Amino acid sequence: MRRVLAHDLQCRKLGGHSAATKRTLKLVLARRGGSVSSQTAIDGPTLVREWNGRIYRVDVSPEGYALDGKSYGSVSAVARHITGAHWSGPRFFGLSEKRRA
Repeated sequence: MRRVLAHDLQCRKLGGHSAATKRTLKLVLARRGGSVSSQTAIDGPTLVREWNGRIYRVDVSPEGYALDGKSYGSVSAVARHITGAHWSGPRFFGLSEKRRA
């Protein structure tokens, strides 16, 4: 439930889903009904993070992660590029919870 609420809050704060995400959701729904060809390309998920006043959108694919036309092998490498410091990529993008002492 926390993830759902966090996602909803992020969508409200950053203006909702991108056009690519909306297209993907429509295609997935159509596929469940069987009306879309299985050869239709679907965009992968997009990670969104605001850092120092700029919003970064990272495209996720089976080949890796893409930011501003450059490919990265891990989400941590993307976080390091954005911040200039070592970060846990999943933690930077809010994909994992903080450990509690």
